[in-house]
Amino acid sequence: MTQRVELATVLDRLAVDAVITGYAVAVDDANWSDYRALFTPDGRADYRTAGGIEGPATEVADWLAETMRLFPVRQHLIVNRRLRLEDLHGDTGDRAELQADYVNPMRFEAVPGGDSESSTAPNFLSGGRYTFGLRRTESGWLLRSVVVHEKWRRTSY
Repeated sequence: MTQRVELATVLDRLAVDAVITGYAVAVDDANWSDYRALFTPDGRADYRTAGGIEGPATEVADWLAETMRLFPVRQHLIVNRRLRLEDLHGDTGDRAELQADYVNPMRFEAVPGGDSESSTAPNFLSGGRYTFGLRRTESGWLLRSVVVHEKWRRTSY
């Protein structure tokens, strides 16, 4: 591998990492315009294993905007990222797949008159694995697909 290809690979890895981090921040901050902007025009998302829907990213963003109102406190972590960049005979391509585990603590709407700990502590926790499909575009790396593979969840009140 030449230094040019090695540098391009490092830059691609950093750019893909920024997209995945942007995804987590957009969902946690309920920034649905940023969420939509992370996808290619034909991008899709599949949240069915977590009780959600599958479809075009724009429609899924609308569903998330409504559903996430139930959880005003949320902060999911995307970890153990395994990135596979397309290899075109020793050169980097324009497609990538990233699998990563997630832990997603969330809090249902606080109960009026509850103590401060119960108003901020998570009472819904889930975990699983994401599969992100990405494509390099003229404006940089974008998501072409997101698939959630929920493995477990726990609720408490």
